[in-house]
Amino acid sequence: MLEQEHVKFLVDVRSNPVSRFNPDFSAEPLSEKLHALGIRYVSMGDTLGGRPQDPSCYENGRVMYDRVQEKSFYKSGIQRLLSASAQGIRVCLFCSEIRPEDCHRSKMIGVSLAKHGIDVVHLGPKGEHLRQAEVMTRLKTAQAEMFENGLCSRRSYPSAKKAVGR
Repeated sequence: MLEQEHVKFLVDVRSNPVSRFNPDFSAEPLSEKLHALGIRYVSMGDTLGGRPQDPSCYENGRVMYDRVQEKSFYKSGIQRLLSASAQGIRVCLFCSEIRPEDCHRSKMIGVSLAKHGIDVVHLGPKGEHLRQAEVMTRLKTAQAEMFENGLCSRRSYPSAKKAVGR
C-alpha cells in the first residue's frame, strides 16, 4: 500500500515504537522491511507521540492535545512534516490505531497540519482514502462529549503520572 501511494518516508508517531502483538511492527524489523522497499523509517514519537513525556500535557490521566500542540517539541515535529510537504515528499504517519478517529494522528497531528493548509489523507486497512475533514466530522458526531474540553486522548492513562515522571 505504501508503494502504491508513493510514500518515501514512514514517520512512526508512536511514543513507544514496539508491538507486543505483532513484533514485525516494532521499530527495528519495520525499518528493515521498509528499507528493502526503498522507504525510509523515521521515528518521531518523541515529538509527535500520543503520550508525551511532559506531565503538563495531561489532565486526569488524559493527554490534552491542545496543550501538546503548544509545546516546542511538538512544534518542531510539525515543522519537519511541513518541510517534507514543501519539498513534495510523501510521508505516511504510522501509529498503532487502525481507525483515524481513535488516534492522535487525526485529533492532534491532522488538526495541526490542516491549520497549515496540508490536505491530510488517512489510509484505511484496505487502502481507502479518508480526508481529515471527514474524520473530524465522524469524531464530532460519535464523541461529542469529548469536545467540551477540547480534543484529548480517548483513554485515560492511570499510570500517566509514573510514565511521565510525576
